[in-house]
Amino acid sequence: MQRLLQWKVFEPSHHVHHGVRFMTMRYQLFGNSGLRVSELSLGTLTFGDAWDWGASKEESEKVFRAYTEAGGNFLDTANKYHDGVSETWTGEFIAGDRERFVLATKYSLSMRQGDPNASGNHRKNLVQSVEASLRRLGTDYIDLYWLHQWDGTTPVEEVMRGLDDLVRAGKVLYVGISDTPAWIVSQANTLADLRGWTPFIGLQIEYSLISRTPERDLMPMARAFGLAITPWGVVGGGVLTGKYHTAADPNAPQDAKRAHINGPRISERNFAIAAEVQAIAGEIGGSPAQVALNWARRQPGQIIPIIGARTEAQARDNLACLEFTLDDSQLARLDAVSKVEMGFPHDFLNTPRIQEQRYGGTQHALDNHREDPALPMVTPEG
Repeated sequence: MQRLLQWKVFEPSHHVHHGVRFMTMRYQLFGNSGLRVSELSLGTLTFGDAWDWGASKEESEKVFRAYTEAGGNFLDTANKYHDGVSETWTGEFIAGDRERFVLATKYSLSMRQGDPNASGNHRKNLVQSVEASLRRLGTDYIDLYWLHQWDGTTPVEEVMRGLDDLVRAGKVLYVGISDTPAWIVSQANTLADLRGWTPFIGLQIEYSLISRTPERDLMPMARAFGLAITPWGVVGGGVLTGKYHTAADPNAPQDAKRAHINGPRISERNFAIAAEVQAIAGEIGGSPAQVALNWARRQPGQIIPIIGARTEAQARDNLACLEFTLDDSQLARLDAVSKVEMGFPHDFLNTPRIQEQRYGGTQHALDNHREDPALPMVTPEG
């Protein structure tokens, strides 16, 4: 189905010229909150020149402009990205209209090698990280503050109380959690509810057609707690775009740093998935990246993909995923080629014999309005 595009003139600001026309995005309430964010988030991992790869400041601003001209207001950065450069540039880009943007950044990763307290989830690193991010971003508050990666050493109580203190101090408005096991996230939000602390409203995970294992626990957990999901790596590090053709392809990535990062994603299975993505892209006259993003947006729960681009052209191509909807047959083809085993206990609990034991043969007569999509009751045909 072709999406109806609306166009209007954006009011003049520090970074957007009067008279520019742009596609108006729709907006969503983020998780269990009243925060209103655009249906795509702009990731700024490419904003910077401190690492072996990234975009120049000039090109990064072009990416930012393309996103904002399309109506985007949800920016995702982190203190670690290009050792702070990403935050600095992002802060400069929004300086003329700070209040318009939902600004998200993260803490947890090491900012000083050799210093054990310059990384992790603990209160000391939390405090020094948020203060440093506020300085780099040039703002006095952060809209959404993410715990970047679970460290496995800090008590959940310390994390949730520390984040709650930042919210009460007005330095942070909302909190989210990234790259963390489902049982820890559920423990944290249950504890926050019990203690009257600020809960997580968002979950950030790697999720794509080549990385669907979050469907086992993370995504059902997020739906149960009403968490918004902001997946990263939706185009599979470039694999789904056809950038890497075969594991033995002599033309596969010239960028040694990125090749190393994407090594685990390069497999014959993933190339088969990419081939189906490219076939559908050809059928609809779109790009593989657009198909991958469109598929992710159609999955259960509140999914707000993070798009990342090194060039303005890539950003505009990604934004065009909003212009169409994959039909049911296309979704079925992508699901079939990329499906993963759910494993125990999911597959065990979904077998007809085990369901028969739980319901005594009455499951087909039971209308369950609370049915868990991870554990559907078998159909009469099943």
